[in-house]
Amino acid sequence: MPESALPSQARVVIIGGGIMGCGLAYHLAHEGWTDVVLLEKAELTSGSTWHAAGQITHSTSSFALGKCVGYNIDLYSKVLEAETGQSVTWHGCGSLRLAYTDDELDWLHQTVSVGKGLGFPMEIVGPERIRELHPFYNLDGVKAALHTPDDGHVDPAGAAFALAKGARQLGVKIVRRCRATNVIQQPNGEWLVETEQGPIACEHVVNAGGTYARQVALWSGYDLPATSMTHHYLITDTVPEFQTLDHELPVVRDDRLVSGYIRMEQKSGLIGIYEKANPNTVWENHCPWEAENELFEPNYDRIMPWLENAIGRMPILAELGIKREVHGAISHPPDGNPLIGPAPGLPNYWCCCGTQIGIGWGPGLTRELARWMVHGAAEINMREFDPRRLGPYADQNYQITKAKEDYLLRHEIPFPHFNRLAARPVKTSALYATLKARGAVHEEIYGWERPRWFAPQGTEPVDIYGFHRTGLHDIVAAECRAVRERAGITDISSFAKIEIAGKDAATFLDGMVANRLPTRDGRIILTHLLNDAGRVEAEVTIVRLAENWFYLTCAAFFEQRVMDWLARHIPDGAEVTLHNQSAEYGAVALQGPRARDILAACTEADLSNAAFPWLSSQDIAVAEQPVQAMRLSYAGELGWELHMPMAHLAPVYAELWAAGERHGLANTGSFAMNSMRMEKGFKGAGELTNEVTLPEAGVMRFVRMDKCFRGKTATETALAKPLRWVCAYLDVADDRKSDGNGGEAVLAGGQQIGTVSSIAFGHTVGKLLAFAYIKPDHATPGTTLDVMIMGQPRRARVLAKPAYDPENRLPSGEALEEVSV
Repeated sequence: MPESALPSQARVVIIGGGIMGCGLAYHLAHEGWTDVVLLEKAELTSGSTWHAAGQITHSTSSFALGKCVGYNIDLYSKVLEAETGQSVTWHGCGSLRLAYTDDELDWLHQTVSVGKGLGFPMEIVGPERIRELHPFYNLDGVKAALHTPDDGHVDPAGAAFALAKGARQLGVKIVRRCRATNVIQQPNGEWLVETEQGPIACEHVVNAGGTYARQVALWSGYDLPATSMTHHYLITDTVPEFQTLDHELPVVRDDRLVSGYIRMEQKSGLIGIYEKANPNTVWENHCPWEAENELFEPNYDRIMPWLENAIGRMPILAELGIKREVHGAISHPPDGNPLIGPAPGLPNYWCCCGTQIGIGWGPGLTRELARWMVHGAAEINMREFDPRRLGPYADQNYQITKAKEDYLLRHEIPFPHFNRLAARPVKTSALYATLKARGAVHEEIYGWERPRWFAPQGTEPVDIYGFHRTGLHDIVAAECRAVRERAGITDISSFAKIEIAGKDAATFLDGMVANRLPTRDGRIILTHLLNDAGRVEAEVTIVRLAENWFYLTCAAFFEQRVMDWLARHIPDGAEVTLHNQSAEYGAVALQGPRARDILAACTEADLSNAAFPWLSSQDIAVAEQPVQAMRLSYAGELGWELHMPMAHLAPVYAELWAAGERHGLANTGSFAMNSMRMEKGFKGAGELTNEVTLPEAGVMRFVRMDKCFRGKTATETALAKPLRWVCAYLDVADDRKSDGNGGEAVLAGGQQIGTVSSIAFGHTVGKLLAFAYIKPDHATPGTTLDVMIMGQPRRARVLAKPAYDPENRLPSGEALEEVSV
């Protein structure tokens, strides 16, 4: 069969022949799937890939993206050309990221802390060394720079062609000049991709459509959240000063003044700008099918302030003309992170798009997507890339507004907990206005507004940013103290809330979770959903309401993921229904030593330990409203979660607040909750990821190996051999200045042996606490290690027990109370 002919059937059809589609084809083949067809409507790379600047840097604040970057640089510089014979034109010139302010310098120190955990060569250098590396840059006002010597840039088309050639060599079929025209799911679950050359049926379909990805997804009823933004880079005439250089100067990333980058392009200069005002969208509704190697007229008015700054920074470019202007479209999701993984509600429909830094991030991301498709789990944490992190609330207006916001933030400092405020609020609980009036500073989580902290009287309720401790430290400490000494109330309405019912519900659910389902009505378990690789899909809480009737809650960002996972595995013919109640129900957490006193003043229910034990649930009336009261506490205190129809939330809160005033009840947010869960040694989403098994996470106490459950075989295998890593609980030396942000390197004897997954100051115990995945031989309690924080090693010690209430006496209300489920 000629290479260009379209087969009628394939295991996988990839739509789109840019860096992402070619990268996925290459990596699927390397993972063993070669019955793959890639469709490209024009020529490979003719969308956004061909006009990319092609740069890649080790400088990233994201640990997961960092893993991709490290792989990509090795692939471009050492592997791809040798494997395929296709030139990729790797320029390993290194790069410099400049710091003009203390905050920017702190950012560089944080980047070093993460980079060390990834084994990246990098160092912070002063102006003298910067001038040695780049004698032509104006360093007025520059404090320092991050030097990443192994960075570089690559020919974008050459890289994509090499990936395509490598895929072809292993049996993948690439069909050019064949536009997909529709994607339809068949009754048997397969996908039918209609094309200009006829239909092709497949088990898996992949949307790697780049700027076309949204309109391709709409064929299948999915409003994929991505918007095309345009970006400029300019190439100058030949630079006389470059003519005699015998080496290539490092790329300079000047976030503050240029909002972009400056580098050599052969013997010319290249200036790339992400302007910080008036960002430009194109093709909001439809990218023309006839577009091919499309560029737009440059808009100098829009970029001029930053272009003038660039010339001021590189005076040797000032008298030169511009010989090439590149103004092309790039896809931006609402939060700037790529869309890599399953499309919501569409089994075996995969997204491989929304990648604004396709050359820099693409191959590593497509390797992980290939692993996910073939083996059921990626090797890195895919939470920040999973398309299901964005729900139906992300409509087109939201997409466009957030994409513009993301574009403007491309070269801003990525402060810890940076709060993106555009297009908000989207989803609010019935308490939103009340809590905002009481000083709540909200964050967005799966579209919901969730309080993160409350401004005391006299403090402006706006976020306070910094890599070191800010005024927030004492504010969060006061919220923690209120919960530990009196009581706190927290709006937790953002939790995903799913009802599971039907005559086969118990059998189905028991086979899906690693713990044993409660056998008595009103009992609660904490458990985990696993994939067939034994990796964690999600941590969930399950309440048995009655026989074959269950209520499941989990973190908000797992809502669609859990719904999809459960729906996908309901056996044919089974009587099981899933009802997503997340928007219908609101909830508050009331916890602290005075929680029982406050709740008792609002209900006639018996709240004693005997009548209402720990890990149990009852229907009670509060403020004359029906409420499902669940006795548990993520803060590790006496407490209840109160779930109810959203319409009941305001009166219930009002009565609890009135009853709590004499007990010192305080509003509390997610920052305080995170501090308190770290004190209790409760593992969260940062620890329980698709990277790890339950033995590695150290949560086998929630597993019953005497029952059957999805992922059991893989769990048995994990238990039978040495673990790759384990989750250790660390007490880190406190310098009273900075607390880290996650992703930091863990060292033993100066050698990297792990990485921090979560870190926060425990205000009650006065300790900086962390979870870290480390090599098992370093995880014995009492072992001394070092954690890199802000570029400096801090002494840490492995703990054997939670720092707060290690015997867990407080939540149960009775010493060492045993609760049977």
